Amino acid sequence: MLRRRASIGKKNRLEPLRCWQAVKTRDRKWDGVFVYGVRSTHIYCRPSCPARRPGRNRVIFFASSVAAQRSGFRPCRRCHPEQEQILDRRAETAREMCRYIELHHDEPLSLAILAAEFHRTPSHLQRTFKQVIGVSPRQYADACRMGRLRELLRSGQAVTQALYDVGFGSGSRLYERSSSHLGMTPATYRRGGAGMKIHYTIVPCRLGQLLVGTTERGICVVRLGDSAKALEAGLRAEFPQASFADSKPKLARWVREIVSRVQGNAPGDEIPLDVQATAFQRRVWQALGEIPRGTTRSYREIAQEIGKPRAFRAVARACATNPVAVIVPCHRVVRSDGNLGGYRWGLERKEQLLKLEKESIRNNPTSGSP
Repeated sequence: MLRRRASIGKKNRLEPLRCWQAVKTRDRKWDGVFVYGVRSTHIYCRPSCPARRPGRNRVIFFASSVAAQRSGFRPCRRCHPEQEQILDRRAETAREMCRYIELHHDEPLSLAILAAEFHRTPSHLQRTFKQVIGVSPRQYADACRMGRLRELLRSGQAVTQALYDVGFGSGSRLYERSSSHLGMTPATYRRGGAGMKIHYTIVPCRLGQLLVGTTERGICVVRLGDSAKALEAGLRAEFPQASFADSKPKLARWVREIVSRVQGNAPGDEIPLDVQATAFQRRVWQALGEIPRGTTRSYREIAQEIGKPRAFRAVARACATNPVAVIVPCHRVVRSDGNLGGYRWGLERKEQLLKLEKESIRNNPTSGSP
């Protein structure tokens, strides 16, 4: 990991202007993302270092402490940037634990067992894992089990057999978790959503066709596409046994609000949602909702804002799995180099959404920013 980060720095992907701005403002959110070296003293520091700032022409940026040391720079005695290496080791330990849990999720995995495997005390292991991954080892193991459970139920395996195959010791433990992870009971999920009723409608908008679907709890899906028929087919394929109702009048209020947001306008009515997500996904989606209209953030910046500066790839995955386009504005996240990156509904739509937001702000500068 350290070598990879060093190579990133050598390819000048650190965006010197942003790095320098972070140094000028002593922005702690950038600690651990890069360090800066002072050519005249050959000392390197964290971006938040309280020492007197050098001139811009004397500063060079590195992706890691290792890269700075390889170039002959010594760590600052005030901000101790070399401690970044400790964070890197913690991250690597957490990743190894993730791989271990993924391979043994169908076995009992208490903190004591994991602590013995990784030669840590249970409290230290729990703290380290949660700091890096954002959830506890038990929550991560449950997520692995539920992911495997989905696969088994979809393949037609009986619920009771699937329950024990993924490592749940009793039916009660499975059903305790099913509501938050599956959004329905396991038997219902296995039957492709049998017993569920999804109200939906498809309307034209500035970006093509817009599908809005809702359960009794709130909006569960918002999709963009070129063909109403393809959008409907995709919804039915996800829950082949659910019942569907074309309910344009019932959804008229929410459709008007979502179409308004597609056109770049500020949010009006609050939209109730019924979407399932991990704790990490929810943190990412919440951060996306705080990006002002017409502006963008990089995946790395979102990772920093949620306190996980190295999790920018996981942030990208959370954006890609967003089930409610526009409501959760994943179109406002781009790559660090300014490239639009990916978008589930097409890059042209992503570009158009940002353009419409900027136009809306110019035409109505007193409207709300979110």
